[in-house]
Amino acid sequence: MPDVAVVGGGPAGLSAALFTAKNDLETVVFDTDETAMHAAWLYNYLGIESIAGDEFMEIARKQVDDHGAERRQGEEVTDVERADDGFTVTTDSGEYDAEYVVFTTGRSRDLAEGLGCELADDGTVEIDTNNATTVENAYAAGWTARADKIQAAISVGGGAAAGLDILSAEKGRAFHDFDTPKEEE
Repeated sequence: MPDVAVVGGGPAGLSAALFTAKNDLETVVFDTDETAMHAAWLYNYLGIESIAGDEFMEIARKQVDDHGAERRQGEEVTDVERADDGFTVTTDSGEYDAEYVVFTTGRSRDLAEGLGCELADDGTVEIDTNNATTVENAYAAGWTARADKIQAAISVGGGAAAGLDILSAEKGRAFHDFDTPKEEE
């Protein structure tokens, strides 16, 4: 059973998956590849001079894969329900149980709403500063939780906030994923 199920494989979902998988939580990402990044060209992403959205996604997916997340590319989630120990995620290929779920489904909020997550007045999923929804252990990031002023960098930050909050809950303390050059040697 994965610890974390990420529904959506755009910048927000991959960011959440990177943080959780990198820190040893079993993580699965369900990605139908419908991200708006296919139409993007990034000139405003800090640290990157210029990159096509497709190329950015290829690099991000490889990074998530390299840190141990399981990506279920092309597997569509059709339902998410509460289960005894978390959630049951139903796809067009089967069922998966997970302790945490992260919704990064773009402008589609149906799965989160079906689970019981409250929606804000603008139709987005209601979240707190850690991207937690009104359903315990369920998170939302990217366009799912933000209607306007959305950018890849903002989506990545929302996914990271969700991932760090999950890691903090698992470790029982505030967790910071901060690497130093010495660790990379």
